[in-house]
Amino acid sequence: MGDDLNVTHITLSGHVEVHKYRYLYFVIMLTAYFLIICFNCTIVCLTVIHKNLHEPMYIFIGALLINSVLYSTNIYPKLLIDFLSEKQIITHSLCFLQASVYYTLAGSEFLLLAVMAYDRYVSICKPLQYPTVMRKAVVNTLLVLSWLVPACEFAVQDAFYASVKLCSFTLKGIFCNSSIYSLQCVRSVAISVYGVLLLLNIVLFPVLFILFTYTRILIVSYQSSKTFRRKAAQTCLPHLLVLINFTCFITYDVVVVRLESDIPKNVGLILALQMIVYHPLFNPIIYGLKMKEISKHLKRLLFHR
Repeated sequence: MGDDLNVTHITLSGHVEVHKYRYLYFVIMLTAYFLIICFNCTIVCLTVIHKNLHEPMYIFIGALLINSVLYSTNIYPKLLIDFLSEKQIITHSLCFLQASVYYTLAGSEFLLLAVMAYDRYVSICKPLQYPTVMRKAVVNTLLVLSWLVPACEFAVQDAFYASVKLCSFTLKGIFCNSSIYSLQCVRSVAISVYGVLLLLNIVLFPVLFILFTYTRILIVSYQSSKTFRRKAAQTCLPHLLVLINFTCFITYDVVVVRLESDIPKNVGLILALQMIVYHPLFNPIIYGLKMKEISKHLKRLLFHR
């Protein structure tokens, strides 16, 4: 029976002195989770309530913020439970599910950012065609595909992983990410190859597409009036900041898996906490401050004017 328990449970060993600071960790992370939910949901509600925000650009922003809430909800509840538990463990099946949802939502984020870049490209470079191209049906289809495509692709990876046997049951982290693949007895060539294809399909290709569209926008803006350039910068800059921020975190996530044995435990914990706190809070703050229409409604909400 004891052997079965060891086989079906994974220890999360990335916590630092959790028994000593458990309540401090719990309060800090509960506060962060509360702020993430409040900030993101506030912007989403403003988008739903105000009719002048019922445009594709703001709809995509709302979808991105919903993605941030789902991303956090996938991690925080289990993390908060671990802070108050004697042992920081998780079943293998739940650990794999958490990792799968984590990367599915990360893939959705890149696709949503690519869709937003396309929306800005059509709006700025082909304004006369915008109402025809970005119809309601097109917007809905793009939203569905942004969540459905990564989910389907990771479902295929789940099928590959179903028959994998584990030889290690200690994960060097505070939540389940791609480090789970380091627990395999033997590295699966099929999983490795498919993982590279996934990385190309849901990260590299969307990023290249985004860079291409913003390059085109930059060229058109440079050839236009100063007022046009200012307007283009106001709508594109927040998207670029979010893209750069998220790309840095995903790059960190990939690098850490490769160098996890060389990173001090304290540093690893700090970086992991930054990744799950900073990014979900960054998106609503950037869009709340930098998007003029959202900022206007936010100020009215806060100051009752």
